[in-house]
Amino acid sequence: MPLLPAPDARAIPLHVIPVEGFADWRDAQPLARRAWIEAMGFEAGLGETLALPGPDGAPEAALFGWGAASARARDRFHLAAAVAKLPAGVYALRPEGAALDPELEALGWLLAGYRFDRYRPAPARAVDLVTPEGVDPNRVARIAAAVALTQDLINTPARDLGPAGLEAAFMDLARRHGAAACAVSGAPLAAGFPMIAAVGAAAAEAPRLLDMVWGRADAPKVTLVGKGVAFDTGGLDIKPSSAMALMKKDMGGAATAIGLADMIMGLGLDLRLRVLVPAVENSISAAAMRPGDILLSRKGLSVEVNNTDAEGRLILADALALADEEAPDLLVSLATLTGAARVALGPDLPPFFTDDDALAADLAHAAAATADPLWRLPFWTPYEPLIEPGIADLDNAPSGGMAGAVTAALFLRRFVTASPYVHLDIYGWTPAAKPARPKGGACQGARALLRLLEDRFCTTTSTPSPAG
Repeated sequence: MPLLPAPDARAIPLHVIPVEGFADWRDAQPLARRAWIEAMGFEAGLGETLALPGPDGAPEAALFGWGAASARARDRFHLAAAVAKLPAGVYALRPEGAALDPELEALGWLLAGYRFDRYRPAPARAVDLVTPEGVDPNRVARIAAAVALTQDLINTPARDLGPAGLEAAFMDLARRHGAAACAVSGAPLAAGFPMIAAVGAAAAEAPRLLDMVWGRADAPKVTLVGKGVAFDTGGLDIKPSSAMALMKKDMGGAATAIGLADMIMGLGLDLRLRVLVPAVENSISAAAMRPGDILLSRKGLSVEVNNTDAEGRLILADALALADEEAPDLLVSLATLTGAARVALGPDLPPFFTDDDALAADLAHAAAATADPLWRLPFWTPYEPLIEPGIADLDNAPSGGMAGAVTAALFLRRFVTASPYVHLDIYGWTPAAKPARPKGGACQGARALLRLLEDRFCTTTSTPSPAG
Protein backbone atom coordinates (compact mmCIF):
# COMPACT_ATOMS: atom_id res chain seq x y z
CA MET A 1 0.00 0.00 0.00
CA PRO A 2 2.12 2.92 -1.22
CA LEU A 3 1.60 6.60 -0.57
CA LEU A 4 0.44 8.05 -3.87
CA PRO A 5 1.42 11.46 -5.19
CA ALA A 6 -1.05 14.31 -4.91
CA PRO A 7 -3.26 15.29 -6.57
CA ASP A 8 -4.96 12.06 -7.61
CA ALA A 9 -8.21 12.29 -9.55
CA ARG A 10 -9.27 8.87 -8.25
CA ALA A 11 -8.99 9.91 -4.63
CA ILE A 12 -11.98 9.40 -2.37
CA PRO A 13 -12.19 12.09 0.33
CA LEU A 14 -11.70 10.58 3.80
CA HIS A 15 -13.20 13.00 6.29
CA VAL A 16 -11.60 12.65 9.72
CA ILE A 17 -14.02 14.01 12.30
CA PRO A 18 -13.74 14.35 16.09
CA VAL A 19 -16.75 13.95 18.33
CA GLU A 20 -16.64 17.64 19.12
CA GLY A 21 -18.18 19.41 16.15
CA PHE A 22 -19.46 16.25 14.47
CA ALA A 23 -23.12 17.14 14.84
CA ASP A 24 -22.60 20.51 13.17
CA TRP A 25 -20.63 18.92 10.33
CA ARG A 26 -23.27 16.24 9.79
CA ASP A 27 -26.12 18.72 9.82
CA ALA A 28 -24.39 20.78 7.12
CA GLN A 29 -24.35 17.83 4.69
CA PRO A 30 -26.89 17.28 1.91
CA LEU A 31 -30.10 15.63 3.06
CA ALA A 32 -29.43 12.21 1.50
CA ARG A 33 -25.92 12.00 2.94
CA ARG A 34 -27.13 13.11 6.37
CA ALA A 35 -29.85 10.47 6.30
CA TRP A 36 -27.32 7.75 5.40
CA ILE A 37 -24.99 8.78 8.23
CA GLU A 38 -27.83 8.73 10.74
CA ALA A 39 -29.20 5.42 9.45
CA MET A 40 -25.78 3.78 9.78
CA GLY A 41 -25.39 5.07 13.34
CA PHE A 42 -22.09 6.85 12.73
CA GLU A 43 -21.30 9.18 15.63
CA ALA A 44 -17.55 9.86 15.10
CA GLY A 45 -16.36 7.60 17.90
CA LEU A 46 -12.67 6.78 17.64
CA GLY A 47 -12.13 4.22 14.90
CA GLU A 48 -15.66 4.30 13.49
CA THR A 49 -15.48 4.06 9.70
CA LEU A 50 -18.23 4.61 7.16
CA ALA A 51 -18.22 4.67 3.35
CA LEU A 52 -20.66 7.13 1.78
CA PRO A 53 -22.14 5.76 -1.47
CA GLY A 54 -22.50 7.91 -4.56
CA PRO A 55 -25.25 7.75 -7.18
CA ASP A 56 -23.76 4.59 -8.71
CA GLY A 57 -23.35 2.87 -5.35
CA ALA A 58 -19.55 3.20 -5.33
CA PRO A 59 -18.03 5.19 -2.45
CA GLU A 60 -17.86 8.90 -3.19
CA ALA A 61 -16.49 9.73 0.28
CA ALA A 62 -15.75 8.09 3.60
CA LEU A 63 -15.83 9.08 7.25
CA PHE A 64 -13.44 8.20 10.03
CA GLY A 65 -14.26 8.95 13.65
CA TRP A 66 -11.49 10.79 15.48
CA GLY A 67 -13.29 10.34 18.78
CA ALA A 68 -12.66 12.36 21.90
CA ALA A 69 -9.28 13.39 23.29
CA SER A 70 -9.64 10.99 26.21
CA ALA A 71 -10.09 8.05 23.81
CA ARG A 72 -7.19 9.09 21.58
CA ALA A 73 -4.87 9.23 24.58
CA ARG A 74 -5.29 5.47 25.07
CA ASP A 75 -3.55 4.39 21.87
CA ARG A 76 -1.70 5.53 18.75
CA PHE A 77 -1.84 5.22 14.96
CA HIS A 78 -5.58 5.81 15.10
CA LEU A 79 -6.13 6.27 11.37
CA ALA A 80 -4.56 2.88 10.66
CA ALA A 81 -7.75 1.26 11.94
CA ALA A 82 -9.51 2.46 8.79
CA VAL A 83 -7.33 0.40 6.44
CA ALA A 84 -9.04 -2.91 7.22
CA LYS A 85 -12.53 -1.37 7.17
CA LEU A 86 -12.55 0.77 4.03
CA PRO A 87 -13.44 -0.55 0.57
CA ALA A 88 -10.53 -0.82 -1.86
CA GLY A 89 -9.64 2.52 -3.37
CA VAL A 90 -7.44 5.59 -3.14
CA TYR A 91 -8.18 7.96 -0.27
CA ALA A 92 -7.21 11.56 0.49
CA LEU A 93 -7.32 12.91 4.03
CA ARG A 94 -9.74 15.68 4.84
CA PRO A 95 -9.33 16.64 8.51
CA GLU A 96 -12.59 18.18 9.71
CA GLY A 97 -11.30 19.82 12.86
CA ALA A 98 -9.10 16.82 13.71
CA ALA A 99 -5.55 17.74 14.70
CA LEU A 100 -3.59 15.05 12.86
CA ASP A 101 0.14 14.39 12.77
CA PRO A 102 0.22 13.75 9.00
CA GLU A 103 3.57 11.91 8.93
CA LEU A 104 2.66 9.68 11.86
CA GLU A 105 -0.76 8.79 10.45
CA ALA A 106 0.69 8.17 6.98
CA LEU A 107 3.27 5.86 8.52
CA GLY A 108 0.55 4.05 10.46
CA TRP A 109 -1.40 3.59 7.23
CA LEU A 110 1.61 1.84 5.65
CA LEU A 111 2.32 -0.22 8.76
CA ALA A 112 -1.29 -1.44 8.73
CA GLY A 113 -0.61 -3.08 5.39
CA TYR A 114 2.06 -5.43 6.78
CA ARG A 115 1.47 -9.15 6.28
CA PHE A 116 3.82 -11.98 7.18
CA ASP A 117 3.13 -14.20 4.20
CA ARG A 118 6.22 -16.38 3.95
CA TYR A 119 4.29 -19.55 4.78
CA ARG A 120 0.74 -18.59 3.90
CA PRO A 121 0.15 -16.07 1.11
CA ALA A 122 -2.13 -13.23 2.14
CA PRO A 123 -4.42 -11.55 -0.40
CA ALA A 124 -3.47 -7.95 -1.08
CA ARG A 125 -6.00 -5.17 -0.60
CA ALA A 126 -5.42 -1.97 -2.53
CA VAL A 127 -6.35 0.63 0.09
CA ASP A 128 -4.01 3.47 -0.81
CA LEU A 129 -3.51 6.95 0.59
CA VAL A 130 -2.61 10.15 -1.20
CA THR A 131 0.47 11.61 0.46
CA PRO A 132 -0.71 14.22 2.98
CA GLU A 133 0.59 17.73 2.51
CA GLY A 134 4.01 18.26 4.08
CA VAL A 135 4.87 14.55 4.24
CA ASP A 136 7.92 13.09 2.46
CA PRO A 137 6.59 9.84 0.96
CA ASN A 138 10.07 8.38 0.45
CA ARG A 139 10.97 8.90 4.09
CA VAL A 140 7.76 7.33 5.38
CA ALA A 141 8.07 4.39 2.98
CA ARG A 142 11.70 3.86 3.97
CA ILE A 143 10.82 3.72 7.68
CA ALA A 144 7.84 1.43 7.06
CA ALA A 145 9.98 -0.96 5.01
CA ALA A 146 12.59 -1.12 7.79
CA VAL A 147 9.90 -1.85 10.36
CA ALA A 148 8.58 -4.63 8.12
CA LEU A 149 12.09 -6.07 7.83
CA THR A 150 12.30 -6.24 11.62
CA GLN A 151 8.88 -7.87 11.83
CA ASP A 152 9.76 -10.44 9.16
CA LEU A 153 12.95 -11.43 10.96
CA ILE A 154 11.23 -11.85 14.33
CA ASN A 155 8.29 -13.73 12.85
CA THR A 156 10.46 -16.27 11.04
CA PRO A 157 10.84 -19.55 12.98
CA ALA A 158 14.29 -20.56 14.17
CA ARG A 159 14.31 -23.53 11.78
CA ASP A 160 14.59 -21.00 8.95
CA LEU A 161 16.43 -18.23 10.80
CA GLY A 162 19.19 -19.59 13.01
CA PRO A 163 22.58 -17.91 13.42
CA ALA A 164 23.36 -18.57 9.75
CA GLY A 165 20.03 -17.04 8.71
CA LEU A 166 20.72 -13.97 10.81
CA GLU A 167 24.10 -13.67 9.13
CA ALA A 168 22.47 -13.90 5.69
CA ALA A 169 19.99 -11.11 6.55
CA PHE A 170 22.82 -9.01 8.00
CA MET A 171 25.00 -9.43 4.92
CA ASP A 172 22.08 -8.70 2.61
CA LEU A 173 21.48 -5.42 4.42
CA ALA A 174 25.17 -4.53 4.09
CA ARG A 175 25.13 -5.29 0.35
CA ARG A 176 22.02 -3.20 -0.24
CA HIS A 177 23.60 -0.15 1.36
CA GLY A 178 27.23 -0.62 0.38
CA ALA A 179 28.42 -1.24 3.94
CA ALA A 180 31.45 -3.31 4.90
CA ALA A 181 30.55 -6.43 6.87
CA CYS A 182 32.16 -9.57 8.21
CA ALA A 183 31.40 -12.51 10.48
CA VAL A 184 33.79 -13.76 13.18
CA SER A 185 33.46 -17.46 14.03
CA GLY A 186 35.49 -20.53 14.94
CA ALA A 187 38.86 -20.10 16.64
CA PRO A 188 38.95 -16.27 16.28
CA LEU A 189 35.54 -16.07 18.02
CA ALA A 190 36.67 -18.33 20.86
CA ALA A 191 39.84 -16.29 21.33
CA GLY A 192 38.32 -12.81 21.07
CA PHE A 193 34.76 -13.31 22.29
CA PRO A 194 34.79 -16.26 24.69
CA MET A 195 31.34 -15.71 26.17
CA ILE A 196 29.66 -15.60 22.74
CA ALA A 197 31.46 -18.83 21.89
CA ALA A 198 30.43 -20.47 25.17
CA VAL A 199 26.75 -19.60 24.85
CA GLY A 200 26.53 -20.94 21.30
CA ALA A 201 28.75 -24.00 21.75
CA ALA A 202 25.88 -26.49 22.11
CA ALA A 203 23.94 -25.48 18.99
CA ALA A 204 23.89 -27.18 15.59
CA GLU A 205 24.81 -23.88 13.92
CA ALA A 206 28.05 -22.30 15.07
CA PRO A 207 27.98 -19.02 17.02
CA ARG A 208 29.33 -15.91 15.34
CA LEU A 209 29.75 -12.17 15.77
CA LEU A 210 28.42 -10.06 12.90
CA ASP A 211 30.09 -6.69 12.33
CA MET A 212 29.03 -3.96 9.89
CA VAL A 213 30.46 -0.47 9.28
CA TRP A 214 28.93 2.25 7.09
CA GLY A 215 29.41 5.98 6.54
CA ARG A 216 32.34 8.34 6.40
CA ALA A 217 35.06 7.75 8.96
CA ASP A 218 34.99 11.24 10.48
CA ALA A 219 31.21 11.45 10.96
CA PRO A 220 29.72 11.08 14.45
CA LYS A 221 30.17 7.47 15.56
CA VAL A 222 27.09 5.51 16.55
CA THR A 223 27.26 1.81 17.40
CA LEU A 224 24.26 -0.50 17.72
CA VAL A 225 24.55 -3.85 19.50
CA GLY A 226 21.62 -6.25 19.10
CA LYS A 227 21.06 -9.51 20.96
CA GLY A 228 20.88 -12.27 18.38
CA VAL A 229 19.74 -15.41 20.21
CA ALA A 230 17.99 -17.16 17.33
CA PHE A 231 16.31 -19.56 19.74
CA ASP A 232 16.58 -19.90 23.51
CA THR A 233 15.89 -23.26 25.12
CA GLY A 234 17.32 -21.94 28.36
CA GLY A 235 20.27 -24.30 28.00
CA LEU A 236 20.75 -26.82 30.80
CA ASP A 237 18.50 -24.62 32.95
CA ILE A 238 15.87 -25.52 30.39
CA LYS A 239 12.70 -23.49 30.04
CA PRO A 240 9.27 -25.12 30.39
CA SER A 241 7.50 -25.49 27.06
CA SER A 242 5.15 -22.60 27.85
CA ALA A 243 8.12 -20.25 28.24
CA MET A 244 9.82 -21.60 25.11
CA ALA A 245 6.87 -21.01 22.78
CA LEU A 246 7.92 -17.49 21.73
CA MET A 247 11.66 -17.94 21.86
CA LYS A 248 12.04 -17.49 18.13
CA LYS A 249 11.73 -13.80 19.06
CA ASP A 250 14.80 -13.85 21.30
CA MET A 251 16.73 -12.31 18.42
CA GLY A 252 14.39 -9.31 18.51
CA GLY A 253 17.20 -7.02 19.61
CA ALA A 254 19.27 -8.01 16.58
CA ALA A 255 16.24 -7.63 14.29
CA THR A 256 15.56 -4.16 15.68
CA ALA A 257 19.21 -3.13 15.29
CA ILE A 258 19.07 -4.33 11.68
CA GLY A 259 15.83 -2.43 11.08
CA LEU A 260 17.22 0.76 12.64
CA ALA A 261 20.39 0.41 10.56
CA ASP A 262 18.20 0.07 7.46
CA MET A 263 16.49 3.35 8.39
CA ILE A 264 19.77 5.15 9.05
CA MET A 265 21.43 4.04 5.83
CA GLY A 266 18.29 4.28 3.70
CA LEU A 267 17.67 7.85 4.86
CA GLY A 268 21.32 8.76 4.34
CA LEU A 269 22.04 10.06 7.84
CA ASP A 270 25.52 11.53 8.07
CA LEU A 271 26.83 9.07 10.65
CA ARG A 272 29.61 6.55 10.92
CA LEU A 273 27.43 3.58 11.82
CA ARG A 274 28.61 0.31 13.28
CA VAL A 275 26.29 -2.63 13.95
CA LEU A 276 27.32 -5.61 16.05
CA VAL A 277 25.16 -8.73 16.39
CA PRO A 278 26.32 -11.71 18.44
CA ALA A 279 24.36 -14.51 16.74
CA VAL A 280 23.87 -17.75 18.66
CA GLU A 281 21.38 -20.42 19.61
CA ASN A 282 21.20 -21.30 23.30
CA SER A 283 20.79 -25.05 23.08
CA ILE A 284 21.67 -28.30 24.91
CA SER A 285 24.40 -30.82 24.16
CA ALA A 286 27.54 -32.23 25.75
CA ALA A 287 29.22 -28.92 24.85
CA ALA A 288 26.68 -26.76 26.69
CA MET A 289 27.85 -24.39 29.39
CA ARG A 290 26.86 -25.55 32.86
CA PRO A 291 25.47 -23.81 35.93
CA GLY A 292 28.44 -22.84 38.06
CA ASP A 293 30.83 -22.47 35.13
CA ILE A 294 33.04 -19.41 35.20
CA LEU A 295 33.67 -17.66 31.88
CA LEU A 296 36.34 -15.11 31.10
CA SER A 297 34.94 -12.24 29.03
CA ARG A 298 36.59 -10.22 26.28
CA LYS A 299 37.02 -7.39 28.77
CA GLY A 300 38.87 -9.68 31.18
CA LEU A 301 36.10 -9.77 33.78
CA SER A 302 35.20 -13.24 35.04
CA VAL A 303 31.55 -14.26 35.10
CA GLU A 304 29.92 -17.02 37.12
CA VAL A 305 27.09 -18.65 35.16
CA ASN A 306 24.45 -19.20 37.82
CA ASN A 307 21.70 -19.67 35.25
CA THR A 308 22.28 -20.75 31.66
CA ASP A 309 18.97 -19.09 30.75
CA ALA A 310 20.50 -15.66 31.43
CA GLU A 311 22.62 -15.98 28.30
CA GLY A 312 21.68 -12.77 26.48
CA ARG A 313 23.73 -10.55 28.77
CA LEU A 314 26.76 -12.82 28.25
CA ILE A 315 26.84 -12.43 24.48
CA LEU A 316 25.99 -8.72 24.68
CA ALA A 317 28.83 -8.17 27.15
CA ASP A 318 31.51 -9.36 24.73
CA ALA A 319 30.02 -7.31 21.87
CA LEU A 320 29.70 -4.21 24.06
CA ALA A 321 33.33 -4.56 25.14
CA LEU A 322 34.40 -4.52 21.49
CA ALA A 323 32.16 -1.54 20.71
CA ASP A 324 33.45 0.41 23.70
CA GLU A 325 37.07 -0.03 22.64
CA GLU A 326 36.65 2.66 19.96
CA ALA A 327 34.59 4.97 22.24
CA PRO A 328 31.72 5.88 19.88
CA ASP A 329 29.75 9.06 20.39
CA LEU A 330 26.76 6.91 21.29
CA LEU A 331 26.54 3.21 22.09
CA VAL A 332 23.11 1.53 22.05
CA SER A 333 22.19 -2.01 23.04
CA LEU A 334 18.86 -3.58 22.10
CA ALA A 335 17.75 -6.87 23.62
CA THR A 336 14.79 -9.01 24.56
CA LEU A 337 16.60 -9.39 27.85
CA THR A 338 14.38 -9.86 30.90
CA GLY A 339 10.92 -10.99 31.89
CA ALA A 340 11.23 -8.54 34.76
CA ALA A 341 10.89 -5.64 32.32
CA ARG A 342 7.60 -7.07 31.09
CA VAL A 343 6.32 -7.53 34.65
CA ALA A 344 7.19 -3.92 35.41
CA LEU A 345 5.94 -2.23 32.25
CA GLY A 346 4.10 -4.75 30.10
CA PRO A 347 4.68 -5.65 26.44
CA ASP A 348 4.10 -2.21 24.88
CA LEU A 349 6.39 -0.01 26.97
CA PRO A 350 10.08 -1.01 26.87
CA PRO A 351 12.36 0.42 29.53
CA PHE A 352 15.62 2.14 28.72
CA PHE A 353 18.63 2.73 30.95
CA THR A 354 21.27 5.45 30.78
CA ASP A 355 23.37 7.46 33.23
CA ASP A 356 23.20 10.54 30.99
CA ASP A 357 20.25 12.69 32.06
CA ALA A 358 20.36 14.84 28.92
CA LEU A 359 20.40 11.74 26.74
CA ALA A 360 17.48 10.32 28.72
CA ALA A 361 15.46 13.51 28.24
CA ASP A 362 16.22 13.59 24.52
CA LEU A 363 15.25 9.94 24.06
CA ALA A 364 12.02 10.38 26.04
CA HIS A 365 11.16 13.38 23.85
CA ALA A 366 11.93 11.40 20.68
CA ALA A 367 9.80 8.49 21.87
CA ALA A 368 6.81 10.76 22.49
CA ALA A 369 7.26 12.59 19.18
CA THR A 370 7.30 9.36 17.18
CA ALA A 371 4.64 7.41 19.12
CA ASP A 372 7.31 4.81 19.82
CA PRO A 373 6.97 4.63 23.61
CA LEU A 374 9.88 4.10 25.99
CA TRP A 375 10.21 4.61 29.76
CA ARG A 376 13.36 5.29 31.74
CA LEU A 377 14.42 2.91 34.51
CA PRO A 378 17.53 3.51 36.63
CA PHE A 379 21.01 2.09 36.58
CA TRP A 380 20.58 1.78 40.37
CA THR A 381 24.16 1.62 41.64
CA PRO A 382 23.23 0.46 45.18
CA TYR A 383 22.22 -2.85 43.57
CA GLU A 384 25.75 -3.47 42.26
CA PRO A 385 26.57 -5.94 45.07
CA LEU A 386 23.77 -8.19 43.78
CA ILE A 387 25.79 -8.97 40.63
CA GLU A 388 29.05 -9.69 42.51
CA PRO A 389 29.15 -13.38 43.53
CA GLY A 390 32.53 -13.41 45.28
CA ILE A 391 33.94 -16.37 43.37
CA ALA A 392 34.08 -14.27 40.17
CA ASP A 393 33.85 -10.62 39.20
CA LEU A 394 30.22 -10.90 38.09
CA ASP A 395 27.13 -13.09 38.48
CA ASN A 396 24.94 -13.49 35.41
CA ALA A 397 21.81 -14.36 37.42
CA PRO A 398 21.57 -12.93 40.95
CA SER A 399 19.37 -14.89 43.34
CA GLY A 400 16.30 -13.38 44.95
CA GLY A 401 14.33 -12.48 41.85
CA MET A 402 14.07 -8.76 42.58
CA ALA A 403 14.89 -5.90 40.18
CA GLY A 404 15.81 -8.31 37.42
CA ALA A 405 15.74 -5.71 34.64
CA VAL A 406 17.94 -3.37 36.68
CA THR A 407 20.52 -5.98 37.64
CA ALA A 408 20.74 -7.16 34.02
CA ALA A 409 21.33 -3.58 32.91
CA LEU A 410 23.96 -3.11 35.63
CA PHE A 411 25.72 -6.24 34.37
CA LEU A 412 25.91 -4.76 30.86
CA ARG A 413 27.12 -1.40 32.17
CA ARG A 414 30.25 -3.07 33.56
CA PHE A 415 31.40 -3.62 29.98
CA VAL A 416 31.02 0.02 28.86
CA THR A 417 33.44 2.55 30.30
CA ALA A 418 34.34 5.00 27.52
CA SER A 419 31.07 5.66 25.69
CA PRO A 420 27.76 7.43 26.28
CA TYR A 421 25.50 4.41 26.61
CA VAL A 422 21.80 3.57 26.49
CA HIS A 423 20.32 0.09 26.85
CA LEU A 424 16.78 -0.87 25.72
CA ASP A 425 15.12 -3.97 27.17
CA ILE A 426 12.47 -4.60 24.51
CA TYR A 427 9.79 -7.28 24.23
CA GLY A 428 9.79 -7.49 20.43
CA TRP A 429 6.26 -8.88 20.19
CA THR A 430 2.68 -7.64 19.91
CA PRO A 431 0.47 -10.12 21.83
CA ALA A 432 -2.82 -8.90 20.31
CA ALA A 433 -3.40 -6.92 17.12
CA LYS A 434 -3.73 -3.15 17.43
CA PRO A 435 -3.89 -0.35 14.84
CA ALA A 436 -0.72 -0.55 12.66
CA ARG A 437 0.61 -3.36 14.88
CA PRO A 438 -0.47 -6.85 13.84
CA LYS A 439 -0.03 -9.71 16.26
CA GLY A 440 3.54 -10.98 16.05
CA GLY A 441 7.00 -9.48 15.80
CA ALA A 442 7.26 -5.83 16.86
CA CYS A 443 9.84 -3.18 16.06
CA GLN A 444 10.19 -1.29 19.35
CA GLY A 445 12.39 1.71 20.00
CA ALA A 446 13.90 1.98 16.52
CA ARG A 447 11.89 4.99 15.37
CA ALA A 448 12.52 6.80 18.65
CA LEU A 449 16.24 6.14 18.32
CA LEU A 450 16.17 7.34 14.71
CA ARG A 451 14.65 10.65 15.81
CA LEU A 452 17.20 10.90 18.63
CA LEU A 453 20.08 10.41 16.18
CA GLU A 454 18.65 12.94 13.73
CA ASP A 455 18.13 15.52 16.47
CA ARG A 456 21.55 14.98 18.09
CA PHE A 457 23.89 14.41 15.20
CA CYS A 458 22.32 15.22 11.84
CA THR A 459 21.41 18.73 10.74
CA THR A 460 20.82 17.41 7.22
CA THR A 461 20.29 14.09 5.51
CA SER A 462 20.67 12.99 1.93
CA THR A 463 17.72 11.95 -0.23
CA PRO A 464 16.18 8.72 1.07
CA SER A 465 16.84 5.69 -1.06
CA PRO A 466 13.77 3.86 -2.40
CA ALA A 467 12.39 1.28 0.01
CA GLY A 468 12.67 -2.31 -1.04
